[in-house]
Amino acid sequence: MLSVPTVMVTAFVMLLAWWLFHRYNISRREAYIEHYRFPERLRQAIQQKYPHLSAEDVAWVIMGLREYFQICNQAGRRMVAMPSQVIDVAWHEFILFTREYQKFCKSGLGRFLHHTPAEAMHSATQAQKGIRNAWYYACQREGIPAKRPTTLPLLFAIDNDLGIADGFTYHLNCEKAADGYCAGHIGCGGSGGCGGDTDGGCGGGCGGD
Repeated sequence: MLSVPTVMVTAFVMLLAWWLFHRYNISRREAYIEHYRFPERLRQAIQQKYPHLSAEDVAWVIMGLREYFQICNQAGRRMVAMPSQVIDVAWHEFILFTREYQKFCKSGLGRFLHHTPAEAMHSATQAQKGIRNAWYYACQREGIPAKRPTTLPLLFAIDNDLGIADGFTYHLNCEKAADGYCAGHIGCGGSGGCGGDTDGGCGGGCGGD
């Protein structure tokens, strides 16, 4: 019969091995997402939807989509809301390339990533949690203090920066948030983006399935 110390050491070694394997998978998928070449037709679809965007702007949208998948990879099964309308459109278009999207999900995320519209989420609380997770991981990846931000992460800034008419606008200064959403409150537990009735501030979400 194994002694208590032996059982504890064995359990610790198994837990450490699982953690190292988990981190390895995240790192491997991160590299795959970083170097993945999105279909050229995706760029054309984005520019058709938003004809005022330049080729450089579209490249920025693709970079934002890549970044969203990166935070979904880090978040695992946690719900991550989509804070950008233009990137949400890009995600929708990518899903239409079903074979490419399925292959990407398997290699880059280890599972099929479903798109859950904000209005289909179980509750306003779920939507708010999703936008907070998006904020936390986006800030973490860009080295921005989530609770004391001095700038907006790409996913939260791109709609306003690219002049997306139906996009979501976030403000660090909540006094200026009358025409948008208060990003300054998201990292402190406030809803910030998704309103209490989930009528705006975020698109679909990934994870939680």
